[in-house]
Amino acid sequence: MIIIMRTSDCPQICTYTGKCMDRLFVSISGGKTSGYMSYLIKKEYDSKIPLQFVFANTGQENEETLEFVHECSTNFDLGVTWLEALVDPRHGKGIRHTIVDYETASRNGEPFEAFIAKSGIPNVTYPSCSDRLKALPIESYKKSIGWSGCSHAIGIRDDESRRKAKNPSKYNLVYPLCDWFPSDKSDVNDFWDSQNFSLGLEEHEGNCKTCWKKSDKKLFLLALEHPERFDFMATMESKYRHVKPNSRNGQDRVFFRQHRDATDIMRQAKEFTPEQLREHIGLHPDSGGGCSESCEAYGD
Repeated sequence: MIIIMRTSDCPQICTYTGKCMDRLFVSISGGKTSGYMSYLIKKEYDSKIPLQFVFANTGQENEETLEFVHECSTNFDLGVTWLEALVDPRHGKGIRHTIVDYETASRNGEPFEAFIAKSGIPNVTYPSCSDRLKALPIESYKKSIGWSGCSHAIGIRDDESRRKAKNPSKYNLVYPLCDWFPSDKSDVNDFWDSQNFSLGLEEHEGNCKTCWKKSDKKLFLLALEHPERFDFMATMESKYRHVKPNSRNGQDRVFFRQHRDATDIMRQAKEFTPEQLREHIGLHPDSGGGCSESCEAYGD
């Protein structure tokens, strides 16, 4: 359902927000849902209003994620701008952005480590990585090109609308797959089944190599099948666990729930087999709060 209409006074009016929408900023996370959303937006609005597609790289995305964003940009003619956080280590200095591309994007966690060195390890108590490594660089880029305050599309489906930001008006967020082109997971999967490329990851893997938001079962499965994906987290915990300790009890900061570090996850994973975990995940998928195929900016 198209809910953007032309008027004589404004190129486009969004009937969802009621605001003039003379341009649209689009976040592509690297997941199938945001890739599908980007395709629809490009198809429907490219000739009507200026569009800007952007991807924020943390340096800990799976290589398949980077390849997928690159393929989406190339095949759908999106012209995606690739951003990374530029962290100033000085106290009181905010995060800015730097522009990279598919070839030059960080692949060893460089932006992530710079953030951790300054602000400490993110976890369920300090859930700041998406905000600092995605939202803030994007806002910095918007400001640099004079697009601050424009409508900003986020790839969340109609069947997962609970993931919408609590205060979408803060960044003028809009959710096309909830409100403009209502779509669920089957719609997204059907679309990618019809394409000649797709995201080369299983759903439980997620765009990031691993993530503290995942359920234990998914973490354990990753630990058994891809133990190398925990190397970065283990290194960060070794180097920076003392940075800004937990304000409640003074404990060192580690990534995972119940004050577990990467070593704990690796050890606990050995109590299961991959087959057991795959069966459990299939029967009992995450009910919420976790990372499945993507981690959207503006979601913390």
